[in-house]
Parts: sequence; structure tokens; C-alpha cells
Amino acid sequence: MSILSNALSGSIAAQTALNTTSQNIANLQTKGYTRQGVLLNAMAPGLGSKQAGEGVQVGGLLRFSDSYKNQQMWRAASDLGAHSQTQPYLSQLERVMGDDKSGLSNGVDEFFKALNAAGVDPTSTPLRQQVVTAANSMSQHFNSIYNVTANQRLSVRQQRDALLPSMNQTLANIARLNEGIAGAAAGGTNTSALVDERDMAIDQLASMVSIEVIDQPDGSRSVSMRTGQPLVVGNLASTVSLVSTAGDPVLTLKFGNSQFQLDDTKVGGQMGGLADYDKNILQPLQQSIKDLAEQMADKVNTQLRAGFDTAGNPGKDLFSFNAASTTGMLQIDPAFQASDLAFSADGTPGDSANLQQLITIKNQPVTLTSIGSVLVGDADTQLVGKLGIDSQQNQALLKTATTIRQQSEDDWKSTSGVNQDEEAINLVEFQNMYQANMKVLAVANNLFDATLAMFN
Repeated sequence: MSILSNALSGSIAAQTALNTTSQNIANLQTKGYTRQGVLLNAMAPGLGSKQAGEGVQVGGLLRFSDSYKNQQMWRAASDLGAHSQTQPYLSQLERVMGDDKSGLSNGVDEFFKALNAAGVDPTSTPLRQQVVTAANSMSQHFNSIYNVTANQRLSVRQQRDALLPSMNQTLANIARLNEGIAGAAAGGTNTSALVDERDMAIDQLASMVSIEVIDQPDGSRSVSMRTGQPLVVGNLASTVSLVSTAGDPVLTLKFGNSQFQLDDTKVGGQMGGLADYDKNILQPLQQSIKDLAEQMADKVNTQLRAGFDTAGNPGKDLFSFNAASTTGMLQIDPAFQASDLAFSADGTPGDSANLQQLITIKNQPVTLTSIGSVLVGDADTQLVGKLGIDSQQNQALLKTATTIRQQSEDDWKSTSGVNQDEEAINLVEFQNMYQANMKVLAVANNLFDATLAMFN
């Protein structure tokens, strides 16, 4: 009766293949779903048997996945996460600092224009008042832009803080799925859905930090930082936190009884991109704005103290600088009057020798943290230029990362994605296989009935 068993095994195999094909078609639009297939093995006849064989059996369910393509996709996710997070901040600063109205250059230029205009008649009260007004306006320019950088630093840190709970939850999910996959695989259960869920979690983690993933014999995956620190091993997950010290908070990874301090500018992904922007672009720029305001105020105040006002009194400070304030870093004394401007070098009414020295400050050098020594009049242009270069570089890297990520996703889909046309063909082929085996069963049944009829 091998004809019956052969046909029965064939129909069962075809039914399993149809079930697998229907699962693929059902998940045609499911993000992260990896297509499956059946492995059919011919069953050999028993020892000494003259039969052709014992039919067919399902040797296993196949999961069409390429580890290399997965790794490429995860690496691309890290690069894309790093550059996509910083570009909005760079673009905002570039717009604000490069604006003709709100930029530092506008405030500085207007102040020195007012000084030059006062040189026509140093005793003119309206011209003197224009200098005081321009000085106040310049102060507001400095304060406004410095406040933008301060708000950005706050936003960057809040964004990094918000990433940590999500990152720790993702690590815990990967560890949980590792345990479920290892247990299911040991029991012979199909783990494809669990593996897909874990791959999605790893991809999410890869967008946050750069990682390395190693497959283990039991079906679990070990995940570590690109620099080697363990994140997930089996069903054990690490926790990541920002630990406050004497200075800035330090990114700290804890795994079991071990603790690692990480350079957050080099961890990659969104976390690394934000930290790198904060420490290597935003903080130096913020300090440079503070440097320019402080040195500008000091130069102007020093020169004013060297002269005399309209009443022949020694000059006094126009600006006050407060490094601790984010909204009032540079200010002028509310009690300062236009008559207090010390334009005279010797106390003679109408003398403008000290005013001319004030005007020369625009061409004097200042030292800024991010660009070094530069003239006062060129400082903002240099700062905006460097910011523009940083932004253009990041945009180029972001464009490249976006392209690579898209290509890696397309490569993954070419192997693991569901192809509607291919599944339609499989559906027809396995349907034909099932129907053919059922036809064999019908023939075998007729032969069996004919055989029985011979003895009646």
C-alpha cells in the first residue's frame, strides 16, 4: 500500500507548503517580516525494499535571511541616527546666526556705525544717544543668540535623557526574546516570528547606538557596543544611564557586577550624534559667543575709562558682563546716560581722540574658543562660516547615510522580503501538487476496490 502512503505524504507536504505560502501572503505588508519556505525531503525505501521510496516529508521550515545583510542594515541605522538627530539643530543655528537682522554682525556693525556717526559732532546729544541705543541693541543680539544656544543644549540633553529609558527597554526585550527563541528552538517550535521581533528590536537599538551582533549556537544573539562593552548576552541585559559627576553627566553602562564608563561622543547612533554635537560643535560655539561678548565689553569699557565725558569727568563702563546668565549675559547700565560717553581724550569739549580709539576696536583681535584669534569685525562671519561648514558636512553625511540605509533595506528585501508574484506562483504550484496527490489517492482507492472485488 505504498501508493497510498506516498500520496498521503505528498498531500500533507503540499498542505504545509500552502500554509507557509498563505502566511507569507498574509504578511505581505508587515514591516520586518521575513518570508518562509518549506524544505521537502524524499523518503528513501527501507533496507532491502524494492519500492521506489516512502514518499516525501517536510524536512523543516526555511527562513530566508542573510546575516550579512542584517548587519549592513543595522550599521546603516546607526549612521543615519547620528546625523539625522543633529541636522535640525545645525539648521536652526545657521538660520539664526546667518540672519541679516538677528545676527551678531548686525549688532556689532550698527554699534560701530553709531560711533562713526558721533565723530561728526562728539557733543551732539542725539548722536551720543544713538551710540547708547546701538550698544543696547548689540547686547540684545548677543543675549538672544546665546539664549538660543543655551536652549539647544537643554533640548539636546533632554533628548538624550529621553533615549535612555527606550534604550534600556529595548535591551530588556532583546534579552527576553533570546530566552524565548532558545527555548522554542530546543522544543522544535518554529521561531521565525520571534526572530523577526528580535531583529526589529535590534534595528531600533542600532539607531540609538552603534552595535555589534553575534549569533550563538542556541539561536540567541549577543549584542555589544562597537567598542566591545556587552549589552545583551543570552537572557541578560545591561542598563545604561547618565551618572552625574563633578562635571558633565557621564554615560555609564552596567552589566551584572561590571560597570563601564563610555565616551558618549563615540557610541554612535542618536546618542552619539547628540553628544558629539553638544560637545564638539555647540559648546565651543557657545563659549566663543561668550568670549566675544566678554572681550568686546572689556575693550570698550577699558577705552571709555581712558577718556572723559562731556563734563570732564573720567569715563565709566558702558557694558556689564555676566557669564552665568543665559538671558542677560551682556547688558548696559540702565543709569548710563549719553553724556557719560567718554569721547574726549583730554577733557576738552568737542575732542574725539578717545572716540577714534573706540572705533579702532572693530579691527582689534579677540581670541575665541572655536576659531582662535580673529578681528572683532570678522568674528561673527568666521563663526557663521564654521557653522555653515559643519552643517554642510553633516548634510552630506546624512544624505550618504540615507542612501546607504535605503540600499541596505532593498538588499534585505531582495532576500527576506515577500514577493507577491513569487508567492502567487508558489500558491499555484503547491495547489497543483496537492490536487495531483489527491488524484493518486483516488486511483489507489479504485485499485484497492478492484482488488477486493476480485474475491467477491
